[in-house]
Amino acid sequence: MNCLYENDVFKDGKINGIIADLAGHYGCTAEFSDVSVNITGDSMSSVNRAAAAVEEFITSESELIYTTPSGRQIRAKTYGQKYYIDSIGRSELVICTGPAGTGKTFLGVAMAVKAFRAHEVSRIILTRPAVEAGERLGFLPGDIAEKVNPYMRPIYDALEVLLGQELFERYYEKGLIEVSPLAFMRGRNLDDAFVLLDEAQNTTAEQMKMFLTRLGLNCKACVCGDFTQIDLPRGIKSGLEDSIGVLKGIEGISIVSLDKEDIVRNPLVAKIVTAYENRRNPDNE
Repeated sequence: MNCLYENDVFKDGKINGIIADLAGHYGCTAEFSDVSVNITGDSMSSVNRAAAAVEEFITSESELIYTTPSGRQIRAKTYGQKYYIDSIGRSELVICTGPAGTGKTFLGVAMAVKAFRAHEVSRIILTRPAVEAGERLGFLPGDIAEKVNPYMRPIYDALEVLLGQELFERYYEKGLIEVSPLAFMRGRNLDDAFVLLDEAQNTTAEQMKMFLTRLGLNCKACVCGDFTQIDLPRGIKSGLEDSIGVLKGIEGISIVSLDKEDIVRNPLVAKIVTAYENRRNPDNE
């Protein structure tokens, strides 16, 4: 069975990988020409569902995710970000990779806040590996909150933007929002929660497995990381990379790869990312 869908958006090929992944979610494959995609599958039902999803993805405007207390509207700004948000909506676990500035963490936290405020989950749990201290936080001064704070600051910043400082502090004090290092996840069962693991490139394979097996009932998880910023000791494989190889193709899990086209910070960031890519791969120049 097959279905042909035409649109000028296929000309530059930038979203073809996204469309192929979207079609794959329905058990179909996508073949591209200059201005069209041919979707094939084992049944007309799956082909029609894939074609409808592709058309909706391409033609619909980016959904309003959330409005901050200051009135800022949070929306996906690129096709890659749109696919990321779409994946979080339909999958129990999303693994998202991409360079700095692509919105991996901020959009993930925004989706967590959206789910929490809509009463889809009863709590938000945000975690990062404290890899710089080798998880040995005792070397840092102060109590546990002061030790953890430097590693969690980017997440705190996102929550304060999305909720406002007063509301964030209220939820945090009540335990409805938890921000903690990855080491503290061991042995827990995470039910009725939106869980986000940030800086996942700095997990080991064992840490990643530990985290993923914590997921409980009515739990949605988002794992974010950047392969260009791995701080693990030489010779240790990133748990993020390992998990993608192990989990790819499993129903209920989406794997999203953002790239420099999805960078929405200062335009200079995209140039910096490109410069480092060219140094690693001289043939790109």
